[in-house]
Amino acid sequence: MAIGKNIIIAGFSGTGKSQVAREVAERLNWKFIDTDDEVVKCAGKSIDAIFREEGEAGFRELERRVVKEASLQSQSVIALGGGAILDRQNYDSLARNGIIVCLEAKVETIYRRLFQRDVHDTGNEVRPLLDGDNPMERIGLLKASRQFAYANSADWTIHTDSLSINEVADEIIRSRSLINRRGSPGEDGNNSCWVETLSRSYPVFVGGGLLDELGVSMREIGLSGTSVVISDENIFSFYGNRVKAVLEDAGFKVVSFVVSPGEMSKSLEQARSIYDFLIGQHIERSDTIVAMGGGVVGDLAGFVAATFLRGISLVQVPTSLLAMVDASIGGKVGVNHPRGKNLIGSFYQPNMVLADYQTLSTLPPREMTSGWAEVIKYGLIADKTLFEFLQANAVAMKLNSAVLARVIGRSAAIKADIVSEDEKEKGKRILLNYGHTIAHGLEAATQYEQFLHGEAVSIGMVGAASISQKMGFLSSDVARSQKRLLEQFGLPVKFSAIDVNDVLDAMNRDKKARRKSVQWVLLRDIGSPIVCDEVTEQTVRYVLQELRES
Repeated sequence: MAIGKNIIIAGFSGTGKSQVAREVAERLNWKFIDTDDEVVKCAGKSIDAIFREEGEAGFRELERRVVKEASLQSQSVIALGGGAILDRQNYDSLARNGIIVCLEAKVETIYRRLFQRDVHDTGNEVRPLLDGDNPMERIGLLKASRQFAYANSADWTIHTDSLSINEVADEIIRSRSLINRRGSPGEDGNNSCWVETLSRSYPVFVGGGLLDELGVSMREIGLSGTSVVISDENIFSFYGNRVKAVLEDAGFKVVSFVVSPGEMSKSLEQARSIYDFLIGQHIERSDTIVAMGGGVVGDLAGFVAATFLRGISLVQVPTSLLAMVDASIGGKVGVNHPRGKNLIGSFYQPNMVLADYQTLSTLPPREMTSGWAEVIKYGLIADKTLFEFLQANAVAMKLNSAVLARVIGRSAAIKADIVSEDEKEKGKRILLNYGHTIAHGLEAATQYEQFLHGEAVSIGMVGAASISQKMGFLSSDVARSQKRLLEQFGLPVKFSAIDVNDVLDAMNRDKKARRKSVQWVLLRDIGSPIVCDEVTEQTVRYVLQELRES
């Protein structure tokens, strides 16, 4: 982005757009433009009056003219109305001459700000589209309908629930140089978001060609010293020398440790070998571990980073689809124990996640297919629009890198949103376990040798939908729709040659090892999950028998 171009602040009403934009403009000594204010000036009447007299169509036409004029400015910070960015004409005008930052907030936060007034109150009238008897419900429905468009248009997303106006402005100004290097979703499908947890805040980059900017990006977030690249033999053979050169060009000393591919490397024995290596290399707390690979490498390297010298910097560079949309984001790191998977671990957030989707070109087809299960899961538990987009673009996803990048970016943003709200799985984060209860049983019953994780999750989601039906929560039409989409992406929906009793025993062992009852994540509808602890073993057994091919 050239220095004279604009910063556009988008998002739902009540996320703080106008006050944040005004603050950023003052700090940069740029012009401040509020498109809602400009519409009012242009019409000579309030937004409420425009809606009453000319309808939403009349308002949108005025808004389109105002946005086009604003987009032609330079060195301006532009606060958009909540629905402005949904218009493709508006987006095209704005994206050509600036970066787009989306402000996010939970429905409850937006309700409080709009109807109870707090520090983010701009003094503007409540928008006509939110007027009604149940504003909380209207906010939820309208926001859900816009969510994919917000995520798809934004160069950067900031969650404002726990941040002051000044803190949000800080994030926008601090991230400008990072955003400028990434392009926008319209330019090679690049997407970015931000994870905000109590322990650490960090950027998540998704785009093409980002691997070559790894060193510069690490410098931009303040990392220095020695970079320890931890990878597996397959991934390192493809990208090891390239990443080493990129990091050295940025001024890092680089050493590497390569492990065997596969789940067997996620062990305390392997972690100890890495500790020995780090000690031998005189690695200090000011140095950084770079985890380059899939979920196994991310978990193992993350666990080492969390525990060596009581914690050193960690950068996740996922190279599998599953790791890009799930494993690399959220800070779950760990190793396996003979009595269970991931029993030894920690929550340890990375300093940065950089996902270059071009690395997926070297991913084996089966692993690529496996990763789609987690993407589909996000649509099922959090974003009906994403689910419908996947239904309509299953073929395009495999042929069009821009479409692929947008979907990866949206999935990463959903994970970032959930983790930001619930870092350590004490609430909403449990929804990410949809399909995983049965999946873990299938994996353990086959000693983690028959299924890739996404394959087991796919079967588990079919089972969870069936349980949802039997509990009276979900319609058969929605269950069939889920199953069809999984099949469209080549994922399994049944299992064979496994004794149902073995799967149940594995699930019960997992339950006993964790010393808590099973909390099933079920569905009421696409994008409407619930948590239930009243599923009987008899119901589970019946569903497993349904899933088992004769």
